[in-house]
Amino acid sequence: MGDRADELAEVKQYLRARGASDETVERAAAQGVLGLLVTEYVLDPSGRRYTRSDMEELTGVGVDTLLRFWRALGFPDVEPTEKAFTDLDVEAITILGQLLDTGLTDLDSAVQMARVMGSCMTRIAEAELSMARDAVEHVDDLTQARQLTAADESLVQSFARLLEYAWRRHLAAATRRRMALRSQDRSGSPASGSLEMAVGFADMVGFTALSQQLSREELARVVTRFEDVAHGIVTALGGRVVKMIGDEAMFVVEDIEAAARMSLDLAEAYADDELLSDVRIGLCVGPVLAMDGDYYGPVVNMASRMVNIANPGSVLVSDEVHARLKDSEELVWRSLKPRYLKDIGRVHMWAMMRLGRETSVAQRRLGERWQRISTNLTKDLGELRERGERLLSTTDEHLSPS
Repeated sequence: MGDRADELAEVKQYLRARGASDETVERAAAQGVLGLLVTEYVLDPSGRRYTRSDMEELTGVGVDTLLRFWRALGFPDVEPTEKAFTDLDVEAITILGQLLDTGLTDLDSAVQMARVMGSCMTRIAEAELSMARDAVEHVDDLTQARQLTAADESLVQSFARLLEYAWRRHLAAATRRRMALRSQDRSGSPASGSLEMAVGFADMVGFTALSQQLSREELARVVTRFEDVAHGIVTALGGRVVKMIGDEAMFVVEDIEAAARMSLDLAEAYADDELLSDVRIGLCVGPVLAMDGDYYGPVVNMASRMVNIANPGSVLVSDEVHARLKDSEELVWRSLKPRYLKDIGRVHMWAMMRLGRETSVAQRRLGERWQRISTNLTKDLGELRERGERLLSTTDEHLSPS
C-alpha cells in the first residue's frame, strides 16, 4: 500500500511541477485519467500560457490570420482572454509568418496545407491513443501514469522521428509521382494537376448489417482486417490506398494492368478471408485531378457509382478499361447491359474475371461468417422439420381409430 501511495505522490508532483493545478490533478486521479493528463503535459511541457493578443505580440502574425490557420488545423475558436496557446504554438505561428514574409507561399496555400495536415494528424493522434490503450489494457491508470512520467520527452521524440521518417519517404514518393505527372502533361503546365490514373473502389458487402451484430472489439477486428488486406494488396502492386471510407477503400495506380490484377486479387482475397465478407469493385481509367493527396473528376465519380451496382465478389470496369486490356490472355470478359448511374447517365460496363476462375457469383462464398450463418440456419430448419414430423406423428397416433 505504501508503494502505491508513493507512486501516486510522485505522479502528482510531476504534474504540479509542470503547471497543473491541485484541482486538476485531484479530479484526474478521482476520474482515473491520470495517464491521459500526464500525456497532455508530456506533449505540452510549457503549458497553456498565452492569449490571442499575446500570440499576435510574440509572433507578429495578426489575430485574423492566426485564427484562420488555427481553424484549418482543426481546432475550435478560443475566447479573447483565454490562455489557450503554448510555446509550441508560438514557434509554429512564427514559422508561418516567416514563410508568408519570404513569399515562398501565400496565405490561402498555407491554410490549405494546414487543413490537410490537421486532417491527417487527427487520425494519427487517435490511432496512437487507441494503440496505447490496447497495449496497456491490463495496466491500471496509476501504473500507466508512472510509466509515462518515466518515459517523458523520449517517448514524444521517438514518435516524432517515426512521423518525420514517414513524411520524408512519402514526400519522395509524391515527388516521383509528380515527375510522372509532368511527363504526361503535354501542355507543360505544372498547375494543371491532370494525371491519367486507374481509379478503383472496393466496397465490403453487408457491412452495415454485420456491424449491428458485433461487439466493439469484434467490429474493430473486422475494420482492421479490411484495411490490412486493402493496403497489403494495393501497395504490393505499386498502387496507393487514397482513403478508407468506413467499409470502402479508394485506390489508384498509374499502370492499368496492375490495376486489373489488384482488383481481382482484392476480390479473391476478401472472398477467401475467414473474417470478412466479399467486396464488390468498380474500376475506371482516365484523366483525374490530383490535389492535396486526393483525386477528383468524372473518372473517380464513375468508379464510385459503379461499385454500388456490382454484385458481391465481382469486378466491374468501364469501356475504357476493357478497350485497353481486351487482348490480355489472362482475362475474360462479360458484357453487361447499359446501366444508369446517378448524375452520369447510361453507361456500358464489363465484368472482368481472371481466366480459369470464371466462377459465377452465386457459387462464390461470401466469407466464413456468412457460411456459418447459412450452416446455422440449415441446422435450425432441420430441427424444426424434425419437431414438425414428431408432432404430426403424435397427432396421427391420437387421431387413428382404436
